Amino acid sequence: MELNNSDRLGSILKTARKTKGLTREQLAEIINITPRYLMSIENESKKPSYDVLFRLIRELGIPADTIFYPENQNIDTEVEHLVRLLYLCNERELKIATATIQALVDNKQ
Repeated sequence: MELNNSDRLGSILKTARKTKGLTREQLAEIINITPRYLMSIENESKKPSYDVLFRLIRELGIPADTIFYPENQNIDTEVEHLVRLLYLCNERELKIATATIQALVDNKQ
C-alpha cells in the first residue's frame, strides 16, 4: 500500500518526533500549536499551514527534501545526519562537538 503525500508527511513527522524523544505535547508546546492539531497532522492527514510545517521541519531537523521531493528517496548518510544535528546546537555545544571530533581525528593518527 503506497502512502499519499499527506499520510507520508504525518508518518515522517511522527517518526522524527519520536526519534528526537519528544512527546506530542512537548513538540506542540515548542512550536506553539495544540497537541490535538499535531495529532491530526500525524495521524489524520491534516495538512499544516506553511508556517507550522516550517516550524516542524526546523524543530525536528528534517531535511526539506524528504517532504518536498519524496520521490528522490535520498539515502541519509551519517555525515548528513551529523550536520543537521550540529545546526540544532548552540555555540557552547558546537565548541564541545568540534573538540570531540578533533580528538577522534587526532587519535586516529
